Amino acid sequence: MDGNTMDNKWIGKRTIRPDGADKVTGRATFGADFTLPGMIWGKVLRSPHAHAKIISINLDKAAALPGVKAVLDSRDMVEFPMDTPAMVGPADLRSVSRNIMARDKVLYAGHAVAAVAATTQKIAQDALALIEVEYEVLPHVIDVDEAMKPDAPILHDHIRTAGVEPKPEVASNVASRLEFKLGDLEAGFAAADVIVERSYKTKPVHQGYIEPHACLVSVTKDNQATVWSSSQGHFMVRHATAKMTGLTVADVRAIPAEIGGGFGGKTIVYLEPLALVLARKSGLPVKMVMTREEVFHATGPTSGSSNTVKIGATKDGKITAATATFRFQAGAFPGSPARPAASCAFAPYDIENVQSIGYDVVMNRPKSNAYRAPGSPIAAFSVESTIDELARELGIDPLEFRLANAAKEGTRAAYGPTFRKIGLVETLEAAKAHPHYSAPLGPNQGRGVASGFWFNVGGESSAQIHVNEDGTVTVITGHPDIGGSRASMVNITAELLGIDYKLVRAQIGDTNAIGFSAVTGGSRVTFAAGMAVTQVAEKIILDLRSRAARIWDIDIDAVVWDNGEASPAGSNAGDFEPLTLADLAAKAAETGGPITGQISINAQGAAPAFATHICDVEVDPETGRVDILRYTAIQDVGRAIHPSYVEGQIQGGVAQGVGWALNEEYIYGEDGKLQNPGFLDYRMPVASDLPMIEAVYLEIPNDAHPQGVRGAGEVPIAPPMAAIANAIESAVGLRLSDLPMSPPKVLAGLDAKS
Repeated sequence: MDGNTMDNKWIGKRTIRPDGADKVTGRATFGADFTLPGMIWGKVLRSPHAHAKIISINLDKAAALPGVKAVLDSRDMVEFPMDTPAMVGPADLRSVSRNIMARDKVLYAGHAVAAVAATTQKIAQDALALIEVEYEVLPHVIDVDEAMKPDAPILHDHIRTAGVEPKPEVASNVASRLEFKLGDLEAGFAAADVIVERSYKTKPVHQGYIEPHACLVSVTKDNQATVWSSSQGHFMVRHATAKMTGLTVADVRAIPAEIGGGFGGKTIVYLEPLALVLARKSGLPVKMVMTREEVFHATGPTSGSSNTVKIGATKDGKITAATATFRFQAGAFPGSPARPAASCAFAPYDIENVQSIGYDVVMNRPKSNAYRAPGSPIAAFSVESTIDELARELGIDPLEFRLANAAKEGTRAAYGPTFRKIGLVETLEAAKAHPHYSAPLGPNQGRGVASGFWFNVGGESSAQIHVNEDGTVTVITGHPDIGGSRASMVNITAELLGIDYKLVRAQIGDTNAIGFSAVTGGSRVTFAAGMAVTQVAEKIILDLRSRAARIWDIDIDAVVWDNGEASPAGSNAGDFEPLTLADLAAKAAETGGPITGQISINAQGAAPAFATHICDVEVDPETGRVDILRYTAIQDVGRAIHPSYVEGQIQGGVAQGVGWALNEEYIYGEDGKLQNPGFLDYRMPVASDLPMIEAVYLEIPNDAHPQGVRGAGEVPIAPPMAAIANAIESAVGLRLSDLPMSPPKVLAGLDAKS
C-alpha cells in the first residue's frame, strides 16, 4: 500500500527531510567535528595479547614526555565489583567498565589497558610506546563450541551457570542459559512424517558504520562535564560516563552529534569516560577519535554462533514440533543476543510444540554489541534454512508451506505473548502474488524465500512542542536520529496541528534540555517518540482552544480545532472569524503566555513486525561467486509515517544482510589476533555488489498506537541470509550451513558435491 494514498495531509507523505541539506553540503556536525580552544588529543594503548594477566603497568615515561598532559589506567576509573548485583541503568557497568579499561586481565587483542592525552596526536601516539606493561600470557579460546568445553581456558572465575557442564559450582564460560518451551516435544515429533535436523555456524560481523567512535569532553573546575559524542543515546552516555568517573548524573551534560551510522553498535560507550578522566586530570578539553582498526579491534561486532535446529511436519505440510539451540559468542563479557534469538526463532510460525534454548558464552573476542534486530538474523538463517529443506522434502512450495503454518492474530509465541493483529500472512500472500516470484530463471540461477520477525519495543521517551511568536513550531525529542525520526516527528506534528510541515522544525535536545529518553534502537523511536509527540500536540491543541475561548468569551467546549485554526463549534456558539495558529501565537502574551508543552512517557503497546523476502541469485560454478540478481523485500510496517525513510530502512537492512550472507566475517589467526581489521580486508558490499532492492511495504496498523506505528528498521535484516542460502540451493543444489557463503566455500561445496 502506498502511504501517499492515505487520507492524511502529511503523515504518509514524502516530505523533505530536515537534515538533508546540511548532510549533502557537508555542514552537518558529526562526533569528530567538534573542537574547543586549548583542546588536546587522547589515545588508547591496547593489548597485543588475546588473554593475559596484567602484572604491572608503568606510566612514568609516558607522563614525562613533553607535550603529554595526562595519563590513566584502570586505577583512575571507578571499580564495580563483579560480585555485586548488576548495576541499575542503561548497561551493566560491571562489564562495560572493564571493557573500556582492563583491570587484572586483558581478555582480547585490542583490549584497552591505558590512555594518554597530549597536545598533538603524534605526541599522544609516541607516548603510548613509552608505557611499560608486563603481561603473563594465558591460553585463549576463540570458538564458541571450544569455549563451552570443560577444559577450555576460563575467562572469568566468578561465572557460575545452573544447567551447564561441568557443574554449576565450577567456573564456566557459559554466562547464562535460557529456555522457552510450549507443548509436548516428544509427542509433536512422534506425530511428524518428516523430520529435518541441521547444524549451522555463523561468524561475527561488524555493524560497519562509516563514522568511527569519537568524542570531545570538557570539565570545569567544579567538575561539571560536557560531552559531545556520536552515539545512539546521549542519556546512556551521560549515565555511563558519570558512573564510571565518580560523578553524579547531574554533573554531566551530554550533547548529541549527528551520527554516521550505528545499527546498534553505538549503544554503549568506549571513549567518553576515558576522555573525561583525561580532561579532569589535565584541566583541558580532550578529544578522542578511533581509527578504523580500533573500531574493528575493540568495539562490538555481533556474535558468531553455533546452532542446531530440528523441525518435524506431517506429509500434508503441518509443522508438529520444532526445537532449536543457539550458542552465541558474547565476546569477553556476557551480553550476546542469545535471548532475542531464542525468542525470535519460531515466532513467524504457529507451532504447538516448541523448544528454544540459548547459551551466552564468553571467549577472547571483543565484547559483542547489538546489531540491527540482535539475534534475529542468526536465528532466521538457521530456522528458515531448515524450513526450506522441510518444504522441499515434502514437495510443497516454500511460500505455501509458510502460509500453512504462519502465525496470525491469536497465535501464542513460545517466548510468551499472544499476538494481536499482525501482518505475516499478508507479506506471504503479497510475495506469492508478486511478479518476482513467477519470473523465469536461467542456468545456475535460483530463487529463495525467507521470512523474519522482530518484536519492536517502546520505552521511555520525552517530547516538547513550542509554538513560536510567528506561528512556526519547534518539536524536540531526546533520541539521536538514525532512521528518520526528525522527519517523522515533523509529519506527525504538522498533521495534528493542521499546519504546513515547512512551518515545523525538529531538534534533538541534549540531556539538560529535555526529559530522559532511552537509546535509539530496537525500532522504538518512531513508535515511542511519536506517541509522546502526539500527546504533547493534543495538549497544545487543548491550550489553543482554551485561548480562543478566552478571546471570544465562550466555553472551551464550544471551540473546535480543525485544519490549523480554532472555530466556533456551531452557530449557537457565536459568530466569530476563525483564529489560526499564527493568530493565537501573536496573542499569546495576552492570553496566558508562551504556548508550549512537554511530556515524558514509558510507551507501551509495541507490536511486532514481519517480513518475507524473495531473492534470485546466480552461482558461477567455476569460481563459486554468488551474484544477487533481483531482490524483493515485503514488510508489514504498521504505518509508514515517512515512506521514503521506511523504504530506505528496508533496503539498508537487505544490503547488510547480503554482506553477512556472502562475504563479511572476523578472521582470527592461531594467536587470537584479528587479521582483517579494516575495510580493505573486511569485505562489505558496495553498490556494484547489489541490484536495485525493491521495498514493498504493507500497512497493517498497530492498534495500540495513535498513528498505527510498528517500527520498520530491524526486521529487514532478518530474512536475507536464509533467502540467499535457499536461493543457492535452488540454483545448484548445494545446501550451505556456514556463513559467510563466500566463493571458496561455495566452490568447495560444489567440488564435494560433484
